Amino acid sequence: MPKLTIVNRAGAESEITAKTGVSLMEAIRDAGFDDLLALCGGCCSCATCHVFVDPAFAANLPPMSADEDELLESTSHRSAASRLSCQVPLTDALEGLRVTIAPED
Repeated sequence: MPKLTIVNRAGAESEITAKTGVSLMEAIRDAGFDDLLALCGGCCSCATCHVFVDPAFAANLPPMSADEDELLESTSHRSAASRLSCQVPLTDALEGLRVTIAPED
C-alpha cells in the first residue's frame, strides 16, 4: 500500500495511503479530495482528473495512451508532468509519489 502526497489546488499537502491495483484517481477521490472531479468515473473520456506528477516518478508510470494524450490536449494547463489520474494504476513502485491536482479548466 503506497503512501502518496497529494497537493490540492490551494497548495495544501496531505499524505494518504492507497491500495495497490486501484487507479490514482480512485485513491484521491476516496481520500475525499473535492478538487478532483473525475466526472467520467475513470473511463478516460474527460480530463477532470488531471494531475501533475512528480517528474522523479515518470519512469514508473505506464506509457500515455493516445486517448489520454488527446484529452490532455484539450486542457489549457497541460505540462510535461500532466497525466490523467484515472490512467495511473497504483503499484508499490509508486511509494512516495507526489502529485498536484491541476487547475480546473
